[in-house]
Amino acid sequence: MSASPDPNDFIHVHDGALDRAWCEALVERFSRSGDTAPGRVGGGVHVDLKDSLDLTISGRPEWRDTEASLNAAMFTTLLAYVRRYPHTLIAPLMLEVPDADGRHHRLTPERLRAMDDASLAPVVRTVLRPGAINLQRYHGGRGGYPYWHCEVYPREPHAETLHRHLLWTAYLNDGFEQGETEFLYQQRKIAPRTGSLLIAPAGFTHTHRGNRPQGGDKVIATSWILFQRAEVLYAQA
Repeated sequence: MSASPDPNDFIHVHDGALDRAWCEALVERFSRSGDTAPGRVGGGVHVDLKDSLDLTISGRPEWRDTEASLNAAMFTTLLAYVRRYPHTLIAPLMLEVPDADGRHHRLTPERLRAMDDASLAPVVRTVLRPGAINLQRYHGGRGGYPYWHCEVYPREPHAETLHRHLLWTAYLNDGFEQGETEFLYQQRKIAPRTGSLLIAPAGFTHTHRGNRPQGGDKVIATSWILFQRAEVLYAQA
């Protein structure tokens, strides 16, 4: 595996995206929850492919505060990601933005990188939306997601899984060995560090797996960044 990341591998890690004490409190809250279930893959529960305890917090009123905090950290990281890789937004769609005089101009990489957060954020929200968030625990010496997989597949009737554009993972603890997120074609392993947040493309080019932690449990929050559905994107067309 490469010791130094390729700046053009489309894998972005934001260290310190979440406060360590906040992460520790979330891990403790997750541990006390009685609502966990065996982790699922696209075809159901297959512990030989993925061995974890999961909790989907989206849609649960008691977890709304946590969901909001995680999505806020994700969005801050996403703004940095699209500045680094502007074609995340402008390759799939031809976008236009107004100038100071109200005239619309095609959004170029140079214009996008020059936009401040207040200007860029609504453009990103127009194109992309957050997915459901899962908390996941992988038990040391046993748990993991060893199956090489991507996040896009044609299963659901409403094609939600085909709308996945990016994946993200927030690492909520460390202090164990291994347990990296490993990307196959990029030959890169991302070591968990408490509070760091990873964003990468969801498609097969970024096929990945979750290596088994040793000497302690690994706890993460993970989800996807999806395209807005066509009826939203093109509602004014």
